[in-house]
Amino acid sequence: MQIKTIILGLAIFLYLGTNLNAQQIGEDSTLVQFSGMVLDGTTENLVPIPYVNILVKGKGRGTYTNFDGFFSLVTQKGDVIVFSAIGYKKTEFVIPTNLEDDHYSFVQLMTTDTINLPTAVVFPWPSRDHFKLEFLAMDVTHRLQQNAAENLANEKLAMMRNEIPSDGIENASYHLRQQAAKTYYIGQTPPMNIFNPLAWKKFYDSWKRGDFKRKKKK
Repeated sequence: MQIKTIILGLAIFLYLGTNLNAQQIGEDSTLVQFSGMVLDGTTENLVPIPYVNILVKGKGRGTYTNFDGFFSLVTQKGDVIVFSAIGYKKTEFVIPTNLEDDHYSFVQLMTTDTINLPTAVVFPWPSRDHFKLEFLAMDVTHRLQQNAAENLANEKLAMMRNEIPSDGIENASYHLRQQAAKTYYIGQTPPMNIFNPLAWKKFYDSWKRGDFKRKKKK
């Protein structure tokens, strides 16, 4: 009986201690759900800037905006947030320390960073007279014309589009768009095109054109 009483007392003590500790952590927590948009403030159009690097200064973590310029990450009050993108001036924002809520929305405007390079003028020929002479003397044979026509044919271009693999930039861009789309709908159900009026409009137009009719075999 005495052992049961001791065990019960220890259980109650541990429960109360854990409850008190969790309450203190909740009261002293400085975590903030920081989210918002990054827009191009160079002009009055305010176009979203995709894939902007967002870094928590001095802590080595961050995120980036999706294709629509939206971002969301967990920070602490007083953190310095650095926004950077190629072609734009780097900007910083400090999370206010006097926030009463655990979430904060923000719109960051970025302006383009103009870099002036020295002018480079390339002349294929010393003068216009030399260009005229070279152009008139150029021998365009029937074989060269045939090669040009074959290379510009629709069938040739379609084959190249289907068979030539994507390069590194195209693959990286596609991967980032897919990842940003998945991140955008974290915690919620992605929208379905069955509720999209534009998708229904395209379906109705295709139905009127007869795209779904069976083609008669010749």
